[in-house]
Amino acid sequence: MANTKKMDYVLLGMLSHEPMTGYEMKKRLDTSLRFFWGGSYGSIYPTLGQLERDGKVIKENAASNGREKIMYSITEAGKQSLAQWLEQPVEKDELRYETLLKLFFGNELGWDGTLEHIDCFEEKCVGELAVLKCMAESLSLYLEDDTHKHYYLTVQFGIHTYESYLKWCKRAKKSIEGWRKG
Repeated sequence: MANTKKMDYVLLGMLSHEPMTGYEMKKRLDTSLRFFWGGSYGSIYPTLGQLERDGKVIKENAASNGREKIMYSITEAGKQSLAQWLEQPVEKDELRYETLLKLFFGNELGWDGTLEHIDCFEEKCVGELAVLKCMAESLSLYLEDDTHKHYYLTVQFGIHTYESYLKWCKRAKKSIEGWRKG
């Protein structure tokens, strides 16, 4: 399954839990999944259209509060496609941080600018860690459900990752302080 479109499986995975609108999928991407995956409306709706043409999802018109909305549901073919993808080895995990890119080329900026980037990154990490810890606390109340156990594992990964990032920030600032003293 080389060069698979991961958005297909992101959407199928969400729909394997419950029918959703495109708006609800975007909201889920921006909340629960944002720590490790993202997507825009510009990728969600074309993907849903292709999944529908492929017979992996169906859409139904539904009204809520007098407003028309389109609900998507996964089909048996969609479930099979998702299962096949889940069984495959991971193609690639990648880390892309603009902060690290700017630090890599930071000699052109100087230590003050570099420290400012590290401070901003540290502040972001503190906020994200707080969110993840709240999520872990909420999920811990529902660990009798296997789905929630899987969510919990990803949240725990995030917590450990952000804790490591914060340790790195302290060490990096200490290193810079030593280098400045010469």
